[in-house]
Amino acid sequence: MEMLIDFPGGSRVEAHFKSFNVLTDQPPESSAPTPFDLFLSSLGTCAGIYVLNFCRQRNLPTEGLRIREQVHRDSQTGMVTNVDLEIQLPPGFPEKYREAVIHSAEVCAVKKHMETPPQFSITAKT
Repeated sequence: MEMLIDFPGGSRVEAHFKSFNVLTDQPPESSAPTPFDLFLSSLGTCAGIYVLNFCRQRNLPTEGLRIREQVHRDSQTGMVTNVDLEIQLPPGFPEKYREAVIHSAEVCAVKKHMETPPQFSITAKT
């Protein structure tokens, strides 16, 4: 997959791929999320897709289903040290599926790529 990244003005940076335009910005303007905020949100939304599909495949209730993501940082470096995902199950969710729904979130592709990160190659051309 290829993406084109451009700079439309100010601190905005945009990614264009398929038929999508992903907008990012930096404070103080912040007309869009920062790239890192998008990255962090991809962890929870990816897990969410797996959880939602798990429930739908079993005709389990999804009204009120949510994931609460909490990001913890090292106070010295500001680097993320832990990401907690709490699946908030709807009332009446069958107890027998609790561990399985957790497992479904654990197979998220974004999380798997964090566990085995890709190699990066950065070049410059004129």
